[in-house]
Amino acid sequence: MTEHRLSDWLPTTKKEVELRGWDDLDVILFSGDAYVDHPSFGAAVIGRVIEHAGWRVAIVPQPDWHGDFRDFRKLGRPRLFFGISPGCMDSMVNKYTANRRLRSEDAYSPDGRHDCRPEYPTIVYSQILKRLYPDVPVVLGGIEASMRRLTHYDYWQDSLRRCILYDSGADMIIYGMGEKAIVQLCQMIADGAPRSAWHTLPQSVHVLRRDEIPGGIQPDDIVLHSHEECLSDKRCEAENYRHIEEESNKVHASRLLQATGDRYTLVNPPYPPMTTAEIDASFDLPYTRLPHPKYKNKRIPAYDMIKHSVNIHRGCFGGCAFCTISAHQGKFIASRSKESILKEVREVMALPDFKGYLSDLGGPSANMYGMHGKNLALCAKCKRPSCIHPMICRNLNTDPSALLDIYHAVDQLPGMKKSFIGSGVRYDLLLHQSGDEKTDAAAREYTRELICRHVSGRLKVAPEHTSSEVLMLMRKPSFEQFEQFKRLFDDINRRENLRQQIIPYFISSHPGCREEDMAGLAIATKRLDFQLEQVQDFTPTPMTISTEMWYTGYDPYTLQPVFSAKTPKEKLAQRMFFFWYKPEERQGIERELRRMGRPDLIPQLLGGTGKPFTPSAHSKKNHKNSSYSDKRPYSNEDRNHREPGYRQKPSRHVRGRHRGDD
Repeated sequence: MTEHRLSDWLPTTKKEVELRGWDDLDVILFSGDAYVDHPSFGAAVIGRVIEHAGWRVAIVPQPDWHGDFRDFRKLGRPRLFFGISPGCMDSMVNKYTANRRLRSEDAYSPDGRHDCRPEYPTIVYSQILKRLYPDVPVVLGGIEASMRRLTHYDYWQDSLRRCILYDSGADMIIYGMGEKAIVQLCQMIADGAPRSAWHTLPQSVHVLRRDEIPGGIQPDDIVLHSHEECLSDKRCEAENYRHIEEESNKVHASRLLQATGDRYTLVNPPYPPMTTAEIDASFDLPYTRLPHPKYKNKRIPAYDMIKHSVNIHRGCFGGCAFCTISAHQGKFIASRSKESILKEVREVMALPDFKGYLSDLGGPSANMYGMHGKNLALCAKCKRPSCIHPMICRNLNTDPSALLDIYHAVDQLPGMKKSFIGSGVRYDLLLHQSGDEKTDAAAREYTRELICRHVSGRLKVAPEHTSSEVLMLMRKPSFEQFEQFKRLFDDINRRENLRQQIIPYFISSHPGCREEDMAGLAIATKRLDFQLEQVQDFTPTPMTISTEMWYTGYDPYTLQPVFSAKTPKEKLAQRMFFFWYKPEERQGIERELRRMGRPDLIPQLLGGTGKPFTPSAHSKKNHKNSSYSDKRPYSNEDRNHREPGYRQKPSRHVRGRHRGDD
């Protein structure tokens, strides 16, 4: 283990700045998280990228926003700009459960403390900096600002909010994974470029008067319904989000414009996905991989979770309706080289508390590494939000051979006892029959090796529901595919004499889901001998299609009405079906089934397994009005084309959803 000096971390105090021999700073970053110098933590990544580009940068983690604002003054005025990174997770999701109860701990604060950051730190920090230094640019980044770059529904305030630039007073947003944009912005400001030049920066968001829009409103621009129109008509808000999602996932995206009062929010198209060389360069920066020494003898829960893990790619082409990954990272997979991955694995193995077990070798979806379109020209024309739903695109290369090669190389390292895959696995990719024997044989080999060598006793997968109508709205594969994968999992375990479990995750109260669907979920999982222990109630988070369905009552792609359980009573009625096996829930479940007119389900759920669950005619009718059943969002021709694409570990913490209700 390398002995580190204080100057090996980015400076956080005036004393640490002086240790480096600096008398001023180019950029000062304010972070809502504790400072962990690790490639899984966004502020550390952006700080190291700026440093690598030759600029003097410091981080102020979790500044005290009360009193005289001394934490905001202590490093003075930067030469270029202030940057705000509110945290690896949305601050409200990090703080509260779906029922708006305080979580048991703040995973990104020392000792899990709740008093280290305000609600909406993006807004609070920006307003303080603008009060203290009104002439210094303030640039927003991170998941909180990224997902609030246009009019959005805020579940915590139960209101439709405008772009966060209006409320924060900041100058611009760099959305998504911002390494490229932040370096270019530094260069622009250092070169003395006028502010009008900043407005053309890819992957940036600005609030402008109409006469300030670069080139004016162009024919190729997408002009969304105004904020005021969305306030008065929820259908307008739903219509906007089809365009917002599609432009987040295109190779050649259009500019987005949305009027708010007499000004416009301008969203510039993102940079192309990182190349392997570019993503390697970001991960290979000189991170200490440790919390700053100021946290000595303090526990940072999120760091404990990821310190023995390695992230191998970015992006996800799953397109799950409730997930923010594609809106933040895009759906194109940016994969690291084997050499870069092995270099980081060796650094993890050098940590003093490493015992030979790598906790995760994964990404947003563990088994998407190296996957891309066979014909990239088709990808360039595609605007599907998912490459694998409603069916796996024929242009998608699903061969996991490159990933298997990495697993083998990692496992052969001296001192490596076992590498686990802790990230989510897409079992629909594992079961897919591509028609290419080499690819299909590699998928079978990958599945067997995953189950035999990379499961730490429990394999976590996310079927999310059992209802085909709800799964269609979620953009998840059919429950039959989960059952097929479970049979395969159990068969391999029997043949290899392994005693491992498969742990499925499910969501209640997702748009389109009714109590009868939850009863069906309970019966289907009971039939498979599951007693579900973890509850996940759907949490509406900004900039997901599911949130827009929940708020507006419309599917953004079909504009068909969608039912959502919203009141605490409705949500609790759905959740209790998870716990059919608990005696204290029996009476309530039986009462609800009778109220629903489905007493026939009582013996199936509370007695023997009975016959398979079938929805009532009333339920089928309701589902038809709230799903894709009579109108799909893509034509058959669209389905044949693929548009390739951080929960961040980095990626595992970015998701706009949380397991458990703490």
